Amino acid sequence: MNKKPVYNRILLKLSGEALSPASKCDGILDFAFIDRVAAVIKQCHDVGVEIGVIVGAGNVWRGKAGATQMERARADHMGMLATVMNSIALQDSFIRAGMDAVVMSAVEMDAFADHYNARAARKHLADGKIVIFGGGMGSPYFSTDTAAVLRAAEIGADAILMAKNIDYLYDADPRKNPDAKPIYDITYADIIARDLRAFDMTAVLFCQENDIQAYGFGLAAPENIYRAVMGEPVGTKMHN
Repeated sequence: MNKKPVYNRILLKLSGEALSPASKCDGILDFAFIDRVAAVIKQCHDVGVEIGVIVGAGNVWRGKAGATQMERARADHMGMLATVMNSIALQDSFIRAGMDAVVMSAVEMDAFADHYNARAARKHLADGKIVIFGGGMGSPYFSTDTAAVLRAAEIGADAILMAKNIDYLYDADPRKNPDAKPIYDITYADIIARDLRAFDMTAVLFCQENDIQAYGFGLAAPENIYRAVMGEPVGTKMHN
């Protein structure tokens, strides 16, 4: 294994669903698991990696699901608010783990988070702070996958790490097809041509257009985050 990280600055996308407890009766967040994630992020931070984090809200609310009963934009607004809730929970865990962490929201809510702008975010990262991006892109109809790749481009991240509730990109939906095979390395052109949908297609197109390297892997083992920044093969590598 490399002794030094292969990336100087990363954007880590955390699945909201992957942060939820096994039993929904226990609440919306598994705090013990979040502390495990924080410990691994501190490992990355301690070897000199600058880290931006964006978190989804699938543990609280999924805009598209709510949109079957609600007007879509309002449903997505609820999802954006849920990502800020998750961001504040992450901030608390990161601070308790010994890191300086700031939440920046795409939607103004000064009582809870700083208003996002790329210049301030880059300054925080250069100063050694963990920057947590809440509120998605601040606009409905865009997923947090898409918000993640946009923030990665804005902060000049070397790579995007997509830590989700699935360990690889598969050639079919493994929940529906037991014969689905994992993919270890794939180009964005191939993802688009094969219409593989484990990641938001708008995000895939953005990465292709802006030549951003990404990895998709399971968050069930938080150590995968550290392994990825140290250059170990983890999950699916996506690139041009």
